Amino acid sequence: MTESYTPPKVWIWDKENGGKWAGLNRPIAGATHEKDLPVGKHPFQLYSLATPNGVKVTVMFEELLAAGHAAEYDAWLIRIGDGNQFGSGFVEINPNSKIPALVDRSGDSPVRVFESAAILMHLAEKFDAFLGRPEDRPELLSWVMWQMGSAPYLGGGFGHFYAYAPYPMEYPINRFAMEAKRQMDVLNRHLEGRTWMVGDQFTIADMAICPWYGRLALGEAYEAGEFLSVHEYPNVIAWAERFFARPAVQRGRMVNRTYGPPEMQLWERHDASDFDTKTQDKVKAAE
Repeated sequence: MTESYTPPKVWIWDKENGGKWAGLNRPIAGATHEKDLPVGKHPFQLYSLATPNGVKVTVMFEELLAAGHAAEYDAWLIRIGDGNQFGSGFVEINPNSKIPALVDRSGDSPVRVFESAAILMHLAEKFDAFLGRPEDRPELLSWVMWQMGSAPYLGGGFGHFYAYAPYPMEYPINRFAMEAKRQMDVLNRHLEGRTWMVGDQFTIADMAICPWYGRLALGEAYEAGEFLSVHEYPNVIAWAERFFARPAVQRGRMVNRTYGPPEMQLWERHDASDFDTKTQDKVKAAE
């Protein structure tokens, strides 16, 4: 990036634009290869990866199961670094080629649901769970939509330029660091004196927001805690600690996870017993 750069009249795709995802990003949609998706035995088939957006949904499933709902699911691993999201089967479920994607097979015919917030809403309405009190619904929807509109600035904006761009660039890092801190301040002010995001009840608003902003507050995201001075947001930190201490959240974070300690990685989840028998430490020990 130089100060003398002038955008061309017509943008042309440069496949050599660099960065971590340069080999996968492209300006067109659609499948790049034929690949059917596997289907398990449970009513819900999830195709995902343990990014913040993926964790939202696996946490939701584990919370539903912990609350006694018949929400058994198969979680299949989609390796976005390998381009699995561009397989024909996945594109049929999500034409936007982003994880997570869900097929609800609990009814007479399969129903596809894509976009993480849509999946949370679909499951919450289906099981009448984690929606809070009816009078709090406008507030809940407002915060869920806030997350969906704000997180791209955190992930695709700050996270990309701070951690994944081919080289450090002062202007975009400063621009998106400012926005990330503003958003954290929004949350910190809202959470003053509150246990959870909406009506002091644990809801899908917490599930939607905490995998993104809670990780940042605890210094886990992009190794940027010191850079962003996250200690300035004590209410967000306390809320994140409450969220991640929940047993169902801890299980949900393990599903479709391919990084971190092997004992925290459950690449695929097809039964509750998988948490005890099929984490990567146990898989490797059995080889």
